[in-house]
Amino acid sequence: MATATVTPALDIQTRSATAPKSARSRTHWLTVWPLRILVLVAAAGLWQFLTTADVVLWARFDTVPSVTDIAQAFWTSLGTEEYYLDLGQSLIRIGAGFALAVGVGVPAGILLGRSSIATNTVGTLTEVLRPIPAIALVPVAILVLPTDEAGMVFITFVAAFFPISVATRHAVRALPTIWEDSVLTMGGRKRDVILRVVLPGIAPGVFSGLSVGIGVAWICLISAEMISGRLGVGYRTWQAYTVVDYPQVFVGMLTIGILGALTSGGIELIGRRMTRWLPRAQETR
Repeated sequence: MATATVTPALDIQTRSATAPKSARSRTHWLTVWPLRILVLVAAAGLWQFLTTADVVLWARFDTVPSVTDIAQAFWTSLGTEEYYLDLGQSLIRIGAGFALAVGVGVPAGILLGRSSIATNTVGTLTEVLRPIPAIALVPVAILVLPTDEAGMVFITFVAAFFPISVATRHAVRALPTIWEDSVLTMGGRKRDVILRVVLPGIAPGVFSGLSVGIGVAWICLISAEMISGRLGVGYRTWQAYTVVDYPQVFVGMLTIGILGALTSGGIELIGRRMTRWLPRAQETR
C-alpha cells in the first residue's frame, strides 16, 4: 500500500521536473545555435572581405585564397574519390589509435590512482615519457614498427594515452574515501567498490580526458601523415602545399577542423548522456 501511495507522487514530481527541463533544452537550442552559426558566418565574411580587398596590415591577406576560392575547391574535392579515401584513412587511424588509448589509458589511470606500487614503478616511467611530444616519436615508430600505418596508429595512441590516463588518475584520487569505506562497511567487496564507486565517480573526469585526448590525437595524426603518410587528410594537405595549391591547403585545414569538432563534440555528448545524474547549473550545449 505504501508503494502504491508514494509512486504516483514521485511520478508527478518527476514529470513536473522533466517538463521545465525539456522546455529549457528547446530554448537553449533555439538561442545558442543561431548565435554559433552567426559567429561562423561573420568570421567567413570578414575573411572574404580581407582577402578580396587585398588588405595588408600586420598580416598579408592579399596572398591567401578567399572564402569563395576555398568553397569552390572544397566543392570540387567532394566530387573526387581521392577526398573520401583520404578521409576514410584518417578516420581509421584515429579510430584505432584512440580506441587503444581508451582501452589502455583508463585502466592505467585507475591503477595509478589506487596503487602506490604502480605509482612508484609504472607511474615513474610514464611521467618521464609524458613530456615527450608524440610527434617526436615518428622516427622511432618508423624504425621499430613494421609499416607506416602501424606507426601512425602508434603515434595517435601515444598522443591520446597520456591525457586520458592522467585525467583518470586525478579523477580517482579526487574521490572521497568515505564512499569506498561505506561500501566496504556494508559488506561490499573490492569489485563492488570499482563498479559502484570508482567507475561512476570518475566518469566526468574520464570524459574530460577523452575530449582532450581526441584533440591531441588529431594534431599528432595530421602531423604524422604530413611526415610519413601515403594517404590521409594531413598527407593530402601537405601535398597541396608542395604544389602551391593554397585553396586545397585550406580545404585540408577545414576538413581537419570539422573532423576534430565532430569527434570532440560526439565524445562530450556521450559523456553528458552517461552522466545525467550530475547536477548542472545550466546547459552549455
